[in-house]
Amino acid sequence: MKRILIIGANSAIATACAREWASQGASFFLVARHPEKLSQTAADLVARGAGACHTYALDVTHLDAHPAMLTAGLDALGEIDIALIAHGTLPDQAACEQNATLAVTAFTLNATATLALLTLLANQFERQRHGTLAVITSVAGDRGRPSNYVYGSAKAAVSTFCEGLQARLFKAGVHLIDIRPGFVATPMTQGLPLPAALVAQPDAVAKRIVTGIERQVDVLYAPAFWALIMLIIRTIPGVVFKRLSL
Repeated sequence: MKRILIIGANSAIATACAREWASQGASFFLVARHPEKLSQTAADLVARGAGACHTYALDVTHLDAHPAMLTAGLDALGEIDIALIAHGTLPDQAACEQNATLAVTAFTLNATATLALLTLLANQFERQRHGTLAVITSVAGDRGRPSNYVYGSAKAAVSTFCEGLQARLFKAGVHLIDIRPGFVATPMTQGLPLPAALVAQPDAVAKRIVTGIERQVDVLYAPAFWALIMLIIRTIPGVVFKRLSL
């Protein structure tokens, strides 16, 4: 039976992943900001076949509160087989361009808090010498685009951090997977003018994530076609790219 820690457990993708694991009888330690919604998520997972399902309220930007969260998680689960970091928000790019405080706040949530959690969890997994550390980044981190470079730069920082951490943890028998979703129909993207053909549903993305973790994939694009899209975008020469409105 898998023992799974999920940070950002109320997010649409995280909830969909948890439902996949619940059907396998997994036990959970669910972490998110809003305890009432977290309790609803836990009840839903138990109804779907989950084992023990513990909850913990945390604002991930309070970095000094991370160790207590992990201690509580270990007390609840014993050890952690899978840790999924799934928190994040899509900031208003235009507002961030005019207000440095907003830009830094967005970067803190999407990058700094994630790097702190990765460091804490990596040390735990290194002590265990087994397990999988999974983090949801984004295709936005593959190249800085004028439409969302505040968000993209945060995700790029996490992906670069993961690349180095992946090599470190491999030597300890621990797997790290960098999950890069494209457009997904979630509350975070609601109302955005996205091309319908490229928007995936959370359940489909979750199935790909769960399978990718089982197969120990290093970098996972979800859906898969985003690997080709981002390959093309990365190869556009800078002299051309800066003239595009992407």
